[in-house]
Amino acid sequence: MLDDTIIAVSTAPGYGGLGVVRLSGNEALAIAKKMFKPKQEGREIQPFRPLLGYIYNVESAETFETAYLTYFPSPRTYTREEVVEISCHGSPVILEEIVRLGIRSGARHADPGEFTLRAFLHGRIDILQAEAIDDMIRAPSLTQAKISFRQAEGRLSKKIESLRKNLTHLLSQIEASIEFPDEGLKISAKTIAKTIDKSKQTVHNLIQSYDFGRTLAEGLTLAIAGRTNVGKSTLFNALLDRDRAIVTPYPGTTRDYLREQVKINDAIFTLVDMAGMDRTTEPIEREGIRRGQAIASKADGILHILDASQELTPEDIRLIHKYQDKRSLLLLNKIDLPQKMDIGQIRDRAPKTPLLEISALRGTNLDGVKRKIIEIFIPGQDLSEDIILHLRQKLLLEDIKESLDRGSLLLAEGYSEEIYGEEIRKILPIIGQLTGEIRSEDIMTDIFSRFCVGK
Repeated sequence: MLDDTIIAVSTAPGYGGLGVVRLSGNEALAIAKKMFKPKQEGREIQPFRPLLGYIYNVESAETFETAYLTYFPSPRTYTREEVVEISCHGSPVILEEIVRLGIRSGARHADPGEFTLRAFLHGRIDILQAEAIDDMIRAPSLTQAKISFRQAEGRLSKKIESLRKNLTHLLSQIEASIEFPDEGLKISAKTIAKTIDKSKQTVHNLIQSYDFGRTLAEGLTLAIAGRTNVGKSTLFNALLDRDRAIVTPYPGTTRDYLREQVKINDAIFTLVDMAGMDRTTEPIEREGIRRGQAIASKADGILHILDASQELTPEDIRLIHKYQDKRSLLLLNKIDLPQKMDIGQIRDRAPKTPLLEISALRGTNLDGVKRKIIEIFIPGQDLSEDIILHLRQKLLLEDIKESLDRGSLLLAEGYSEEIYGEEIRKILPIIGQLTGEIRSEDIMTDIFSRFCVGK
């Protein structure tokens, strides 16, 4: 796989002022020379210096595009292979023709993520950095882009490597005390406990950061729930700042559900506007309610709307009780109308659930809703700390913490070095999976298949 030279368009699909075709492999420069002619005859291609010239079709003996060629010799490249980049006008037709000429000259079209895969296989980056590169490309917010940039630069990898070194050193000390009990190499239980506790804290902080990281990278799902005609669709449209859902004064307008994403303070939320959850015998409405209940049960949080212009109903009370154990925000809507709902009754039934009075139609306190969403559903996080964005990373870190917890417990209960030392030993291959040193074909395929072609 690494013996051939690959080629692909590295800029985004579509029309643009500039497009880039990238080659990587032992024959990158030789292939590029077959389809590139310097503008000034006799000019040599110098490493790292763009050279102006023309794209040349040897089959038709004609030039058809002006371009710059830049040559990057191995190993000082992204892939640690010989790399050539051809910059020209961002016409899909021209870019595709350059790729075709490169393939006719001996290159192979790159698979999705293959340039980054080669960087990984040649040891330039680890899997954590590879994931961060893709995250940075796809970042929906500047905050996430900055987090991913730090990880692509190796900051998270260094933290994991430091964890590995500390545990490896601890394990070597434990094994030395087992093998040479009379040589004065015995390590104290206090020192062992201190190292384990420090490692546990590092891992715990990373695991805890995942919820926040997920809101930046994937977003949380918030279901907008309530009875019929309380203003769910109006709030849905107001938070999106556009008329996405049909709004009428008639009950039951929303029979199915709508999903849309909205960004609030750099965090991504998927809002779900659902059918009103009143009891009904009408088959279509019952199906809408069933679907809504299924969505609400799986959602990360609930925006529960009540109609403040109406008295509290048994159905309102039922829904308040239903969602009070789930992260939720109670919204008393329609405060622009005469008020009939007793807020005290609601407070009595849901004393711990945050409550806001709003008018979704007039936009009253809409900023307050957004602030409260961030406060309730986004855990506080220091952005200067490392933040993990992937479930794969979280699950492996949880496995590490589980072994650390068991090791700590066995140590505290007085078990021998062999017993708790084995728990420490189990962690090292897990760290290898985390950084990609221990490779799983399925995981590798999953990670790099997410990349675009040309990266």
